Amino acid sequence: MLELHHLRKTFHPGTPNEVRALRGVSLTIDEGSFVVVIGTNGSGKSTLLNSVAGTFLVDEGRIQLAGKDVTRWPEHRRAKHIGRVFQNPFTGSAPNLTIAENLALAARRGQSRGLGWALRRAELAQLRDQVREMGLGMEDRLSNVIGSLSGGQRQSLTLLMAGLQRPDLLLLDEHTAALDPKSADQVIRLTESLIRKHRLTTMMVTHSMQQAASLGDRLIMMVRGEMRYDFRGEAKRRLTPDAILAKFEEVRRIDQLDESAASLLRRRYV
Repeated sequence: MLELHHLRKTFHPGTPNEVRALRGVSLTIDEGSFVVVIGTNGSGKSTLLNSVAGTFLVDEGRIQLAGKDVTRWPEHRRAKHIGRVFQNPFTGSAPNLTIAENLALAARRGQSRGLGWALRRAELAQLRDQVREMGLGMEDRLSNVIGSLSGGQRQSLTLLMAGLQRPDLLLLDEHTAALDPKSADQVIRLTESLIRKHRLTTMMVTHSMQQAASLGDRLIMMVRGEMRYDFRGEAKRRLTPDAILAKFEEVRRIDQLDESAASLLRRRYV
């Protein structure tokens, strides 16, 4: 479904601020798989997701999605095949439009547009049924402006909008990080339900060790622009938050040893 071949991305090349964000990342995600990506700040996890989304183009490598080479496609062209939920609940929707209007726009993402009624009665009824399935009691509030909703309610609707067209790939960009614990739990339950119901191929970036351990069928840990660990199958099912934290500590010790060795070599040969 998604194939990444030797992706490289460097920001501010040739300057003191140079950052090698991706260093030859290769990854294949099977159809229907739910992959969780974790890593410390600067590990490359967000760069990886943005590269797939087309937020920027990679310097080297190839990206194939559903059999199509999308490496040089701009973000708006990839949007026909990718659904995305951002960290900020107020990103990904139009605050001055109603709930129904936002859902209608999401249902037409990537399609040609012309003059005509935006919402027909049958379509409105279908959208109401989909909102009702979320269990948030908003199915009778479709005429409300979406900007009037709480962060949790808005993120829940954004999640529904991202999955309306059954995209080839769903990208979740730390989509509960800005929510209070109760709202975050609610959005995670909806996330699991939506992915399971429609078998959506999913890549989720998170900082939460609990989410990393409990969600998905595969866990990837990014370190300094590289994939350091890749847990799947029984190895993924056995993971706990404490075990993941232990891996982070292991990485920190190895990196400290690597830096100490490099420093020793510099002192020896200078």
